[in-house]
Amino acid sequence: MKRDKEYQGSEGNVPVYSELEKWGWESRYLKGLFYSHEWCPARVISQERGIYEIVSQTGITHAVVSGKFRYQTETVSEYPAVGDFVLVEPNEKGQAVIHQVLPRKSVFVRKAAGTAGKEQIVAANVDIVFLCMALNRDFNLRRMERYISIAWDSGATPVIILTKSDLCEDLEIKKSEIENIAMGIDILVTSSMETDGYRSVLPYLQEGKTAALIGSSGVGKSTLINHILGEELLATNGLRSDDKGRHTTTHRELMLLKGKGMMIDTPGMRELGMWDAAVGLEKSFEDIEELTRFCHFRNCTHQTERGCAVRAAVERGALSEERFLSWKKLLRENAWSEDRESCLSAKENKFKEISRINKSRRKGRY
Repeated sequence: MKRDKEYQGSEGNVPVYSELEKWGWESRYLKGLFYSHEWCPARVISQERGIYEIVSQTGITHAVVSGKFRYQTETVSEYPAVGDFVLVEPNEKGQAVIHQVLPRKSVFVRKAAGTAGKEQIVAANVDIVFLCMALNRDFNLRRMERYISIAWDSGATPVIILTKSDLCEDLEIKKSEIENIAMGIDILVTSSMETDGYRSVLPYLQEGKTAALIGSSGVGKSTLINHILGEELLATNGLRSDDKGRHTTTHRELMLLKGKGMMIDTPGMRELGMWDAAVGLEKSFEDIEELTRFCHFRNCTHQTERGCAVRAAVERGALSEERFLSWKKLLRENAWSEDRESCLSAKENKFKEISRINKSRRKGRY
């Protein structure tokens, strides 16, 4: 299709999209970009397989990615995800076509569940990520360390929400344990049994800002959103007989909260694998990273080396063995994912080049 005009995003000539602004839109997303006059910005609010639900200046509609986009995309993380701003070509008679994903200011990535070894975008362009954990049998410090590492790496600001405090008999002990591994992170305690049990969350919700809820099944994410909205918009389920939660949310969805910005609700995660989160690991394990500076050997593996400051801290009780082992485990897992990502990208590029050559040869026969 011939395009007779292109815009280049700059302060002077970016059109105003007032209806999209309440969904977090800012003109800077287009700054410096060339794009067709037939395209307009939109935000992805949900996804079901290859079909996206988007909101634009003209309202909510469905969209699919273009064939060219699909062909040029090298990794799964380059596809649109909930929270992404995209450039679309509207279609009054059917689905809009997504041509481009605009640069993300933050992105929450995990290793996809299963053994395929691929990355998965949980949410994009998030300002605040609420890390939810229930104060019952769901409580797990090692899992929270994992959440914190990935959250810091995303570029969003993590806030911990400890839910179901009414079910906890040792609240102060558990809160203290979380404080010891969550340096520099705000910690909120909530309860669904009190009318104002979620009031502490409200100051973090601001117009034009996007928050996301991350946590296991049944920790109370949907209940929290219902309390914020003041209505039973989302279905909720009780606990199973083993005190574990049931899946309620089945897909990621971006919701507009009147006067309180936006919220992305996500399905409960049984697995939250590391994926290229080195920066987040350094931030969430700052105490151990600081100790490594005092190791005798620069390439210390913190196992049996002489003069290892980390092992010394463990032996004298300044660092718990559990936290040390958790750090080592997450480092190994992250290193594996980085190697795997490089391998998969090279493999995909190889087959795309083979496909291009074969297509060129077929054209040469005729």
